[in-house]
Amino acid sequence: MTENKRKRPGLKVEAERGRKGRDRFQADGDFSGREENSDKLEGRNSVIEALRAGRTINKILVARGGREGSINQIIALAREKGIVVQEVDRSRLDSLSETRAHQGVIAFVAAKEYVDVDDILAAAEAKNEPPFIVILDEITDANNFGSILRTADAAGVHGVIIPKRRAIGLTAAVSKSSAGAVEYVPVARVTNISQTIDYLKKKYIWVVGTDASGDKPFYASDLKGPIALVIGSEGEGMSRLVREKCDFTVSIPMKGRISSLNASVAAAIVMYEIMKQRS
Repeated sequence: MTENKRKRPGLKVEAERGRKGRDRFQADGDFSGREENSDKLEGRNSVIEALRAGRTINKILVARGGREGSINQIIALAREKGIVVQEVDRSRLDSLSETRAHQGVIAFVAAKEYVDVDDILAAAEAKNEPPFIVILDEITDANNFGSILRTADAAGVHGVIIPKRRAIGLTAAVSKSSAGAVEYVPVARVTNISQTIDYLKKKYIWVVGTDASGDKPFYASDLKGPIALVIGSEGEGMSRLVREKCDFTVSIPMKGRISSLNASVAAAIVMYEIMKQRS
């Protein structure tokens, strides 16, 4: 498919903007209530990647007596940027943790900003590459979403699109599961997936769904050029309306007794096939 360069009127796709935080250094002690007004990142990889990516971080808590390995790296990076690091009892981290796997570090950050769909298209254009987008149709599991973001970063995806309702957003659990990839993969949160698919089609992007009854196996399909890959929800797969909006669907052949794969595994298989064909 040849990409048409004519300008077309943009569709207003809703993007939720995060709060703007400010970095400041302060002595150990109370955080003056700002913890309650921040998002949290938990786990060493999540915090390290946030520091490297320049994310606005208000404060970092580390477990008292746990200064070893990557914790020392976190402390050093934070001090370079003038971000306060405070040692606290591990019991305090346990009480603050949402993931129950904080690895001795929790960072309080400005909320992660969502982007517009047009920002994702612009990112592809800036790299002089045909758009490679992943659309998640009502994924609700944090581990699945985080794993998909991690693979998306590795496979060269320009951005991920999620629905505003009936789907998980950019939470602390998603960030930890992504091993920090959330800092590098733009995510657009839209009101209507079907309407967004129509918009992408106007931009000459093929929309490909994944389904057990797909038109062809994924490896026998032409997945080159501008493409948006749709991954259905963990239990129900793609919704009927979203499936009907796809240009075509692909399947992942299975020889075992289990009839389906985990959403993040299915996404990874097809994303890497797309990367292979595009290269």
